[in-house]
Amino acid sequence: MSRTGRCYCGEVRYESAGDPVMQAQCHCRECQYLTGGSANVFMAVPEAGLTFTQGQTKGFTRDDIEGAVTREFCPNCGTHILTRAPGLPGAVVLKAGTLDDPKECQPQIAIYTCDQQPFHRIPDGVAAFDRLPG
Repeated sequence: MSRTGRCYCGEVRYESAGDPVMQAQCHCRECQYLTGGSANVFMAVPEAGLTFTQGQTKGFTRDDIEGAVTREFCPNCGTHILTRAPGLPGAVVLKAGTLDDPKECQPQIAIYTCDQQPFHRIPDGVAAFDRLPG
């Protein structure tokens, strides 16, 4: 399976090959900051299958959090394109909104619901976890 995507302004474009490792919603407070308030919908895919076909992202890693993730953005428009997480070696986390066809991402789990806001919705049939599944 392969997919394509881009940032809002189109300066950064990517292709991603390989089956998703995970498709989820994350309700953690950090993701709420990055999305502007809602849950972060994402697809974790094999890192080896990711190719930037146009432009490059700019990374940001907080230095005050142990084991912090690196979030990568378009340096022009600021679109959050992907996350590299130390706890998910060999995979990158693509943001569903950057996919050319966001319907390709079908969350199967909701994580960090301990931080879920009253206005966050979890679809019927999606397993929910306080933090990460065991």
